[in-house]
Amino acid sequence: MDRSLVTELPPPLPAERILAVNPPRNDLRTTRSYTWNGWDFEVPPGVFLPGGTSRMIHQRLLDDDIDVRGRRYAAMGVGLGVEAVAAGARGAGEVHAIDVHAPSVEATARNFDRVLDGGTTTRLVPWVSDMFAGLPDDARFDVVTFNPPAVSHPTSIDPDVVRNVCVGASITATFFTQLRERPLLAPDAEVYLIASNTADLRRIVAHAEGSGFSGEVHHRHDWGDGVLTYLFRFREDERR
Repeated sequence: MDRSLVTELPPPLPAERILAVNPPRNDLRTTRSYTWNGWDFEVPPGVFLPGGTSRMIHQRLLDDDIDVRGRRYAAMGVGLGVEAVAAGARGAGEVHAIDVHAPSVEATARNFDRVLDGGTTTRLVPWVSDMFAGLPDDARFDVVTFNPPAVSHPTSIDPDVVRNVCVGASITATFFTQLRERPLLAPDAEVYLIASNTADLRRIVAHAEGSGFSGEVHHRHDWGDGVLTYLFRFREDERR
């Protein structure tokens, strides 16, 4: 795109509003369950339950709006594995399930095997990795999704909550820098990143553009409480 997305995006919400829409959870260190699309997922201690923003990604995978059929798909921050299962159900060639949190990657592998129960030809490739650092140099992806913990104000001092919610825009800077510099993207690859105005959207997009990506707003959702969520689609800018 010839013009920057940055000027079209709202600033972060005030800190008090960010805290109000991110209430603390008291069940993180318990065993829980989660159901979506008729699928039942096991959620061990320390693994986060998906919220509404994550479900926007999951539904678009299932509907082929984010098309992974026959493609090499990387689910960054895979959590309990809903997007891995959705991609397997839609016939992705490979699903690379990436998370810095080992119990999340282990939960994804178990849920993928149990929910799909052999009903897919998709190959699941689990990675415990800090972003893409632990992946091999020859890794290449056709589709990448990321729902980053980019909330711009600390919502907790619990390191597990910080890891999943409020690292800030620095994590997306690392994400785009690694994608571009390794390089990890196949020709014509698509990168979908979802974030709301609880994060610094302008800083996130400015870094993506500065790293050599062109972006567009693929979908925008107004939750009616002041929170606006943006699903961005980025591609490498071949003009660079």
